[in-house]
Amino acid sequence: MPTVDVQISSGTSTVNYLVTGTGPGLVLVHGTGADGPGNWGPLIEALASRFTIVAPDLSGAGATRDAGGPILMDDLVRQVLAAADHAGLDRFHLAGHSLGGTVALAVAGTAPDRVISVVSHAAWAKTDPWMAFQFDLWARLTVADPELQARLLQCTAMGDATLRARSDADFQAATEGFTAAISAASDGFLRQVEADRAVDITALLPRITAPTVIISSADDRIVPPHHQRAVAEAVPHAQLVEVPGGHGLPFEDTDLFVRTFTEALNAVAAARSAVAV
Repeated sequence: MPTVDVQISSGTSTVNYLVTGTGPGLVLVHGTGADGPGNWGPLIEALASRFTIVAPDLSGAGATRDAGGPILMDDLVRQVLAAADHAGLDRFHLAGHSLGGTVALAVAGTAPDRVISVVSHAAWAKTDPWMAFQFDLWARLTVADPELQARLLQCTAMGDATLRARSDADFQAATEGFTAAISAASDGFLRQVEADRAVDITALLPRITAPTVIISSADDRIVPPHHQRAVAEAVPHAQLVEVPGGHGLPFEDTDLFVRTFTEALNAVAAARSAVAV
């Protein structure tokens, strides 16, 4: 996959990104502990015939490399814009999940002239004390015993219906998968968790001019729905869409995730066309 060098607060970052498809630009921003293809694989497959899709790996994820140290929101915004530039996207649609949803909103507030539309899932504007406490617990468990962090995620990342339907074998298999992923990228995961704790993009939200859809999962225990409601109220003319499920909707119910994002992209494209007329 292509790479692009971009200056961030710690020095030069080499950003790895996926690019595929044809049509208008669509930049996809992943969440904490994921990478571009891992977070967005099914949606990329569904939309590559309609969009030129760019999915960068943020600092701490995938094959992207930097000098280490704290990850700042401004750094993540620069990385997303650099990947879009390098892929030849002057203006683009933008979508994000979790931390990536927050980053997508920050990009839209930083460079509003470049963003055609925004769709975010499980985003938040400012980390509150409860979330900060949770992210601190994530960091402590990751250092002490990654399996314990993986077990905690099993209890918090999915919605009620999914949790009730799971078997002992389901929980064990998913825990093993999460443990392996966290262990393999523990330094990057910890750095992204620290970035989660520092989120505050409240000043950027009123600057967003693109049609925006904020997606909220009803059973989100990691970034509770009141955060998405607050974001939707702060972004001018944003639409709030509520769906069943938990924070980990991309993995919990892939079909619903893809359908919801596709419908949201269709809605913001229609809104954009109406404004143009």
